[in-house]
Amino acid sequence: MNEIANQRFISDFILTSRQDVSGGAIVFDQDDPLYTDRPVEAISPGAEYPLAGVGSGTPQAVRVTKWGQDVPITDEKIKRSNFSPVEKAFNTIVNQIVKTIDSLSLSLVASQVTATQAAASTWSGVDPTILRDIMLAKAKVTGLNKGYDPDVIVVDDATWAILASDDKLSTLMAREDKGNSVYTGEFRTIAGLTILPTPNLPAAGAWIIDTNALGGIGDEKLGEGYAGDIVETKSIRDEDNDQWRVRGRRVCVPYVNEPGAAIKITGI
Repeated sequence: MNEIANQRFISDFILTSRQDVSGGAIVFDQDDPLYTDRPVEAISPGAEYPLAGVGSGTPQAVRVTKWGQDVPITDEKIKRSNFSPVEKAFNTIVNQIVKTIDSLSLSLVASQVTATQAAASTWSGVDPTILRDIMLAKAKVTGLNKGYDPDVIVVDDATWAILASDDKLSTLMAREDKGNSVYTGEFRTIAGLTILPTPNLPAAGAWIIDTNALGGIGDEKLGEGYAGDIVETKSIRDEDNDQWRVRGRRVCVPYVNEPGAAIKITGI
């Protein structure tokens, strides 16, 4: 189950910072200042260097939430189906938790990130400028001079299909390379960005993100016999009803501490 969760969570790819929660909440500084509190000065030989202060961001505190559910499986169903109901139950629980956490995390990113770059034309239109739009958006993030280096672009499934089938992008690919999307149906990188398609975006669009800076997820491990690093699972025997209850949960909170590390491309 942990392997499945690792493969399917988009939020864990874009919010890479980790905090182990012990008291039910985490505290972090958001949007640290870009410069010191005074300009540098010319210094004469042997003279003392002026002191400058480095401010901190706005303190934020967020509480974790426990997300999870149980699925009952009768002894009859297990015996007559050779344990496949157990595997199916754990798979569907993980899928539901992934959908919930990813939707919450992506909605948080959408609400915290305010920077935008307007597309020159609609990407599905007659004369799209997809590569230029992406490069301009990426340049706006790196141009903040805070050390941001965007490495992924998160898109909805329909936008991914537009990217993968765009004629202009196809002509820019290696002409003799049969690993491109025309042959494989896959399209994983553009302008040095890994493409992460997901059905869990709050709205259609494209988000360029520096995953090393944007934020993270705080997870709290409550113990008590649960297994797993991301989604915790447990099987509980219900003797009164001749069945098992399989459970999945994640106790966590996503957070964004550097909203400038991402940008949304609008008008696509």
